[in-house]
Amino acid sequence: MSVVRLAVAGAGAFGRNHLRVIRESERAELAGLFDIDPARAQAAAAEFGCRAFPTLDALAASVDAAIVATPTNTHAEVGCALLEAGLDVLIEKPIAPDLESARRLIAAAGSGRVLQVGHLERFNPAVTALRKMATTPLFFEIHRMSLFTPRSLDVDVVLDLMIHDLDLVLSLVGEEPHEIHAAGISILSQKVDIANVRLAFPHGCIANLTASRVSTEKVRKMRLFQPRQYLSIDYARQDGVCISVSPQQQIGFQPFPVRKNEPLKLQLDSFLDCIAERTPPVAGGLEAALALRVALDILAKIEVHAKLVAESLASH
Repeated sequence: MSVVRLAVAGAGAFGRNHLRVIRESERAELAGLFDIDPARAQAAAAEFGCRAFPTLDALAASVDAAIVATPTNTHAEVGCALLEAGLDVLIEKPIAPDLESARRLIAAAGSGRVLQVGHLERFNPAVTALRKMATTPLFFEIHRMSLFTPRSLDVDVVLDLMIHDLDLVLSLVGEEPHEIHAAGISILSQKVDIANVRLAFPHGCIANLTASRVSTEKVRKMRLFQPRQYLSIDYARQDGVCISVSPQQQIGFQPFPVRKNEPLKLQLDSFLDCIAERTPPVAGGLEAALALRVALDILAKIEVHAKLVAESLASH
């Protein structure tokens, strides 16, 4: 298998993570990076021992594939330019800030280019183990809490954090929600910083999701209930457990067989497999657009709730 010449657009915090895993990969050559801030680009190039391209066009002309780790509102512009230049592209989540931009990216990829979206938790070994045991999800309880940082404040907590869990729930349930209840508030930024959502699906499954980026601790857990079984995973620890009840009413306790690994490295390997084999990615444009659409529907519900709260406060 030939080594893929790979570059990164965007040398911010997450872009640097991508630079690191590419440099450590035996299947890819870190060909360079591009960032609109020349000083940041030069600093990252020096740190990772690669070229800083002067323009996005120069990057596109020199590599086989690229990873887009720029701010969300630039994903469509940057991603479409690279796809139309003939590159395979892995673009960070969310795929775009709006559905029209997501459709532009999907159209630019067409049927010839790989368009993978960075729904990283799909590659979490604990999630992989859970998928093998999930049969008929009936109820989800999911918490994703993070400490406040100035990163990703161009989007709200639903698009920043909760979208990971939305993507997983949608893929595990296999259908779209027909009812959404949501509430959220802004605390330390101009966007929604904490949100709680209840999704109801046509065949009876319910999912409760909470995401916060103003927590005092990091919590990343999914609990899934299905007939006679309770599955629980900790994303950060990469472990899980299955508690089951037999027909004889005996309780079984089984830890998940998890082979721990860094999801970002597993995601890169999957992207490289798609490039080599010309196969669809695990999380492609259509899957990412579905998660985005549900996330935007949630934000619309949060806005309605916020207006009700404001009206109630004004009347007192």
